[in-house]
Amino acid sequence: MLYHHHMQNGDLPNLDRSISVKHTPPSSNKLKKLQKRSYSVSDSRSKALQLIHQDVGTEESDKMHFVLVHGGGFGAWCWYKIIALLKESKHEVEAIELTGSGLNSCDINCITTLAEYAKPLTDFLAKLEDGNKVILVGHDFGGACVSYAMELYPAKVSKAIFVAAAMLNSGQSVLDVFSQKSCLNDLNQRAWKFLYANGKNHPPTAIDLDKSLLEDFLFNRTSTKDIALASVSMRQVPFAPLADKISLSTENYGSIPRFYIKTEEDYAIPLPLQEAMIKSNQPKQVFQLKGSDHSPFFSRPQALHRLLIEVSKITLV
Repeated sequence: MLYHHHMQNGDLPNLDRSISVKHTPPSSNKLKKLQKRSYSVSDSRSKALQLIHQDVGTEESDKMHFVLVHGGGFGAWCWYKIIALLKESKHEVEAIELTGSGLNSCDINCITTLAEYAKPLTDFLAKLEDGNKVILVGHDFGGACVSYAMELYPAKVSKAIFVAAAMLNSGQSVLDVFSQKSCLNDLNQRAWKFLYANGKNHPPTAIDLDKSLLEDFLFNRTSTKDIALASVSMRQVPFAPLADKISLSTENYGSIPRFYIKTEEDYAIPLPLQEAMIKSNQPKQVFQLKGSDHSPFFSRPQALHRLLIEVSKITLV
């Protein structure tokens, strides 16, 4: 092609391969063949570029925006594997740090409402440009925050996915649902410790997890490394938002398709409790993660990632 370019412009240099050997310009027939080859290569490159652009266009149209909401005691850090997998799949992803969680410096004993606890999530949705929609993914207590955000910003949420999460009816609190003793085991009741920053004569201000029971309670299928990460990263859970009853409407919350992912070997929110929530507040579809503890982002990250992608592709009429 370079040779042909110089021929057209009349500036072909003398190319010496050695002192004694010189190459003469090709004959007319050879030049025509070179021209045909040049056009053929050019056409092939053009077609290849068209295919590349088509692929990019397809990827852009399939690109989803996931917003991950952690559970009680966790932080944005717990989603690190899912964040990496979603980004590798060319999706947008945000992991919210709820008030008093992870790196958020708020004193959890001062958090008095669900609205205050969920404020980082609702602030994020408030700033989202009109016309843009996200898929909310809530885990554990984060499910209540997702429901609260769905009620406030229904136009900005395309789907909601509850992963072993609190999925409440209107007028319920997380405490109402999680205190169903028939669905809880002895381990569940022993794992929680109530804290009274305002004194024992006042309601609890926070709940702490018994660190000696972390592995059995939350991470019975999780690797030692991730358990170590959680043991130095988890924080106390504010109590007041757990007791805050939520108000949900059919027009807002009810207009958004919900999906539930059950965790089969979960001791924190046992399967019977998950199924009770599903029965009383039917989602569009239910999935089950086999071999998962309460923390599938650690114990079954690839399987959880596949389900998130699968749900994102479901078209609803």
